[in-house]
Amino acid sequence: MNGKKVLFVSSEVIPYLPNNDISSLTYNLPKMVNANGGQTRIFIPKYGIINERRHQLHEVIRLSGMNLIIDDIDMPLIIKVASIPKERMQVYFIDNDEYFKKRGVNVDEKKKLYKDNDERAIFFAKGVVETIKKLNWSPDIIHVHGWIASILPLYLKEYYKDDPIFTNSKVVVSVYGNEISGSLNPKMVSKIKFDEIESDTLSVLEKPTYLDLFKNAVLNSDGVVIASDQTDPSIVELANAQNKPVLKCGFKEGFKKEYLEFYSSKILS
Repeated sequence: MNGKKVLFVSSEVIPYLPNNDISSLTYNLPKMVNANGGQTRIFIPKYGIINERRHQLHEVIRLSGMNLIIDDIDMPLIIKVASIPKERMQVYFIDNDEYFKKRGVNVDEKKKLYKDNDERAIFFAKGVVETIKKLNWSPDIIHVHGWIASILPLYLKEYYKDDPIFTNSKVVVSVYGNEISGSLNPKMVSKIKFDEIESDTLSVLEKPTYLDLFKNAVLNSDGVVIASDQTDPSIVELANAQNKPVLKCGFKEGFKKEYLEFYSSKILS
């Protein structure tokens, strides 16, 4: 991994959100890449439940101020940044008052899924890419974790396909177990098509569920990690049916070696 740039885009990472499979791997994988000579950046949403003062977040004015168009509506993009204590890892937070301020990860205070989770995912994907473009940081690998990051592979393959900064970038998607059950806004495809995306893979989102988000991510990836024994069988079957590398490895002993080999010999080769 010496000199390679790996971008981690996730729904969560410790210490900013509770410890679980996704937040733990989004912490430990960048740490592993850094320890093996690579460079990393981490992007997550700036949910309202993240304590800015405690974690010393600050807005990056030179990166903020852009408006992203989501279904013909201008939505301001705010970028905040913090460093994980005692680690050489910088975390960028995608923020917007409408989508993230005073909000949790996926459900409201009544434990109901937010009705605009589809738009939140689109905004997050476009916000990550536009920020990377401003940073002029061309990643060799983009590793995606969690539902809110799962539409990013589609946007990279279609909406940003002609952007030179991502010409050589490879997209890896990790899929987990115990994902969110439920449906998203049935108009999600029309909102994506507003961005002039006409991919055949949109067919899996015609009646979108959170499981379908991951199916779309798998179809638009260059490699897949089955990160849990509890991963839905239909996702595993879809991943295995694609002519692309698949790694079955979560957070077990020896995971560092397996991920390094997967990145180097399967994704970057």
